[in-house]
Amino acid sequence: MTTTLTIPTITTERLKLRAAGPQDFEVYADYRASDRARHVGGPNTRGQAFQMLAGLVGQWALRGYGRWIVADKDSDAALGVVGIYHPDDWPEAEIGWTVFAHAEGKGIAYEASVAARTYAYETLGWTRIVSMIAPENTRSQALAARMGAVFEYDYHHPEFGVMPVYRHLSPEELAA
Repeated sequence: MTTTLTIPTITTERLKLRAAGPQDFEVYADYRASDRARHVGGPNTRGQAFQMLAGLVGQWALRGYGRWIVADKDSDAALGVVGIYHPDDWPEAEIGWTVFAHAEGKGIAYEASVAARTYAYETLGWTRIVSMIAPENTRSQALAARMGAVFEYDYHHPEFGVMPVYRHLSPEELAA
């Protein structure tokens, strides 16, 4: 039996949110091996990075939504990972973002995360989504605040410890 998996592509002014592919592995493995991955369970080996990249695609098959590779709209070069993340041990689905070092500080995480939130609300029909951000990750906390997200509660994860949960503005709040 063959299953066909369709992962939508979303385009923004500068970006393309698309399915992960083999062309993304080297830059993704470099990111996962770096200290930049410390807030998301890293640094990791190449083998672990491969499993995690495969997991980007796999969650789409298991949940019907997931995370995309954020790529430059013109060159298709991978710039990061953004989308809806919901592993089994998370209390609810979240918008998660990671920007690779060469793409830092250009507003890419914001642009892609707003597109992911719009997808959750307009395509999936959700009315609520959060982001779970490591307490020491002040850059991600600032991005959540820029998106209008507010601290709601602390989730106690068995592996990662306390993870503050930030609630994003609902579709009604965004429309107001």
